[in-house]
Amino acid sequence: MDDSTLSDRLRQLGLSEKEVDTYLTILEHGEAKASTVADDAGVSKRYVYSVSEKLDERGFVDVIDHAVPTTIRANPPDEVIAALTTDLESLEPELKNRYGNVSEQEREFEVIKTRTTIMKRITQLLERAEEEVTLSVPAALLEEIEDALEATVDRGVMVILLVTGDDSLPESRFSGLASIARSWGENAPLIVTADQHLGLFAPNEMLVRSNSGKQGIAISQAQLVPIIVGSFFGNYWPMAEQVYVTEPDVLPRTYTDFRHGVLQSTLHLEAGHDILVRAEARPVRTDEYATIEGQLVGVRQSLLEPTRDTFAVENALILELESEDDEDTIVTVGGKGAFVEDYEANSVTLERV
Repeated sequence: MDDSTLSDRLRQLGLSEKEVDTYLTILEHGEAKASTVADDAGVSKRYVYSVSEKLDERGFVDVIDHAVPTTIRANPPDEVIAALTTDLESLEPELKNRYGNVSEQEREFEVIKTRTTIMKRITQLLERAEEEVTLSVPAALLEEIEDALEATVDRGVMVILLVTGDDSLPESRFSGLASIARSWGENAPLIVTADQHLGLFAPNEMLVRSNSGKQGIAISQAQLVPIIVGSFFGNYWPMAEQVYVTEPDVLPRTYTDFRHGVLQSTLHLEAGHDILVRAEARPVRTDEYATIEGQLVGVRQSLLEPTRDTFAVENALILELESEDDEDTIVTVGGKGAFVEDYEANSVTLERV
């Protein structure tokens, strides 16, 4: 490192140009009188005393003023570095706290330039998910995130996993890593969404080839992430082959993520179980929620094969309600934002009859 670079680094630590010159002069002498330092640094003796006190407070030097004349001794560089490192490390908890609360969670858009950061963001999204994850990932990266996937499934989060670039992985490879998984031999972009409001998108080349020049983007915006989810289910999920499906949940259980409720309803119907559905719902385009209850008689969904949907992201429960005049009424129930169904539900509870 040349003198100019060293001076620049010291100025980055908050030292002025004259303070840097004074310190380097003391460092070269090891220990010297203030008058000697003043002459060599081209500053006044009074300035040397003033600067030396500041350098002493920061651990750069030791002012020996109990002897006459006063001398200034440079502290060993390893001690200086150790002291500076300790000061910086003491800032870490507070910096992390502020950075996590502002930059990570509230930033609506983040351009990502490296594969390392992409992998870090995938793990963060999996850790933060509370209800639902959709994930399209190259098969070559599955091993790197499988611990995070397993932990996410263990928390009761529904994980919808699409593995691309390799359609030869066995069913056992996905056990414990997903609620439902499909594989596709073609390459596809990385897509990750968590709870319908956090999203991540990156070109496939960015993950499988170094120095690709490609960039990814992370999104934290509830209005845009559902569009990514729609692209996932509309463009890529139908192209893949179903390779793994979890076992039906033990009931009763309440689902605030409607898609999860539809998945489990489908699994129980296919298992031949009679299911009672209790939903906190309101008629579409009205404001008052109430509890409706009925027998599950069908589903509309595009998650499981065979699919029973009329459009790519359709998820609906078909219920048989008992009316006051003892005549059964068939109604459809959708999730938040439903507009083609009869009811919009905040949550559904499934119970075996």
